[in-house]
Amino acid sequence: MSHSMTGYGQSARHYGGYVIQFEIKSVNHRYAEIVLRMPREWTCYEDGLRRLVQRHVKRGRIDVYISKERDDSSSLPFVLNSSMVQSYLQAAEELNRSYGVKADLTARDILTLPDVLTAPDLSGEEAISQDGEWESVLQDGLEEAVSGLLRMREKEGLHLVRDLENRLLKLDELHAEIVRLAPEVVSDYRARLQGRLNELFDGALDEQRFAMEIALFADRSNIDEELIRLKSHFEQCRGLLNTREPIGRKLDFLIQEMNRETNTIGSKANHLALVNRVLEMKAELEKIREQAANME
Repeated sequence: MSHSMTGYGQSARHYGGYVIQFEIKSVNHRYAEIVLRMPREWTCYEDGLRRLVQRHVKRGRIDVYISKERDDSSSLPFVLNSSMVQSYLQAAEELNRSYGVKADLTARDILTLPDVLTAPDLSGEEAISQDGEWESVLQDGLEEAVSGLLRMREKEGLHLVRDLENRLLKLDELHAEIVRLAPEVVSDYRARLQGRLNELFDGALDEQRFAMEIALFADRSNIDEELIRLKSHFEQCRGLLNTREPIGRKLDFLIQEMNRETNTIGSKANHLALVNRVLEMKAELEKIREQAANME
């Protein structure tokens, strides 16, 4: 079943003394636009993560957020960043000496400052192992978040498909009514024209010229081709709705074609009831267009 472009997914991983959070959300967009936001030290993995998302999502704006924070349940101890502590103390002394601002820092104050406490440094084979496994951890966590996103997009897509199918049924009904009313266009015109001509010529009507006029009008107002093409477009839409491939752009094209055929029918129609059906059909097509804008 076709997917919506709206969805959300999340996951989490515990690794290296950190909790890594993954969030991914998608909204409508004409093309596929993927935006990743994550800590700078992981930018070397960005291309691989982007390709992972591209394998699953073909259309929409996709925002990916990856963050990390210290894992309170981790057995790895905090390490005091001595150089950072010294920098903070020197800055406090400079404030006092140059600006007369007293900055008496307590141990608690210092421990709450950014980057004072860090994860332990790894060295040797352990560091190589840790670095080599980070990409796998990130790929695995993002894969799970993408799976959640796809489930939501598929569920939302199912609702959209059902709505579009119901609207196509309504279009079928209007199409059938137009087919039924089409012959009345010529017969009503014949009756009106004959009445006016009889009034003008007191019944002395040139039957040959009258028949030619009716034939010309019937040719100009014939909508058989438009009705056949409309029916074909309806069936193509149904076929698209039953595929698992991205259909948004194809559906948008078909809606444009259906609007074109409907406008042509409306321009040829010279019958009030038929024009009313055309207006109803255009209203349904507009609703379909709005819903189709959400389809991948």
